Amino acid sequence: MLKGRPAISITYTTAKRDRPLSAIEVRSAAGDPRRGWLTADGWTVPVALGRGGILANKREGDGGTPRGVFHPRQLWWRADRHRRPVTFLPARPIRREDAWCEDPADRHYNQPVRLDREQGGDRLTREDHLYDFIVEIDHNAAPRIAGRGSAVFLHLARPNFAPTAGCVSMTKASMLRLLRRMSPQTKIIIG
Repeated sequence: MLKGRPAISITYTTAKRDRPLSAIEVRSAAGDPRRGWLTADGWTVPVALGRGGILANKREGDGGTPRGVFHPRQLWWRADRHRRPVTFLPARPIRREDAWCEDPADRHYNQPVRLDREQGGDRLTREDHLYDFIVEIDHNAAPRIAGRGSAVFLHLARPNFAPTAGCVSMTKASMLRLLRRMSPQTKIIIG
């Protein structure tokens, strides 16, 4: 305080809709374990789940969406198709050589890798739009255990909400709404 002047304090408040989400929940739908609901801050949207439903003991290739509490690591997006979405997450544009290692015998298992044109692998640049926005989550990340599942993402759904290979998928509108409020501290509760 300056001599003779009162101290003035200014407090800035943010609307709840502008703050990161503390948690989102994903639950399977009654009657169809391959479909579900994502709930966050009072709104609920339909999602597609893995063809094996939600599984507590996820294994590579089982088609299950892993049960547990996870956190988003970063957003990957197709910058050649979309502007960078608004998000609290670190964001990385997907390049032509970006892929994900799904081979349990490889030392890069469940990690992003770069492939040249001759190499195979789960490329992130797909002809369809499923991977236009990918939220990488920390499933089987630290420590990585061979065979416990890889490439589990939040991504865009097929038009008919067909089951995924183990991911959680949603419409583009739902994804963009979720991204606006998602941060690395947001808990993703699946189960």
